[in-house]
Amino acid sequence: MTFQSKFFSGFCFQNESELFSEYLQQSAFTVAGFSYGAQKAFEYALHTTSRVDTLQLFSPAFFQNKDEKYKRMQLMFFKKDAKSYCETFLTNVGLNSSKTVKEYFDQGSYEQLDELLHYVWDEEKLQQLLKKGTQIEVFLAGNDAIIDSCMAYEFFKPFATVYFIKDLGHIL
Repeated sequence: MTFQSKFFSGFCFQNESELFSEYLQQSAFTVAGFSYGAQKAFEYALHTTSRVDTLQLFSPAFFQNKDEKYKRMQLMFFKKDAKSYCETFLTNVGLNSSKTVKEYFDQGSYEQLDELLHYVWDEEKLQQLLKKGTQIEVFLAGNDAIIDSCMAYEFFKPFATVYFIKDLGHIL
């Protein structure tokens, strides 16, 4: 019998968990998420009453090191031309072949982007999750064009096992 982990999709994505199959634990007690979905997976694991042994965060959306001007500009560009913004975003994450984009693309919303950009990873909440007995694994890439993976590494390393894969991008 195979147990499926609970997976949360990234901004502009749907059903992309197979892209992480090399790293993804398949267990009924594993929760995982990619980018924006990593934020959702973390909040789910923190607040659920269900057992969560492992939380896997793939390229977690980490923008708390960006100023408000950067965030406003991102939202402005999205509001002006969401389709173009998403196409550029998908190219930057490493999905630029039309087949792959069509396979996993799900138009993100302004509200999702706003939530993603303004989410703050909280050290106290990470400690709370660890106290619940959940192990946290974070997967980051050295060539990530979306987030500052070095800054994310420094933030997450006190709380998680962090895998830093030098030659890959946001998709790992």
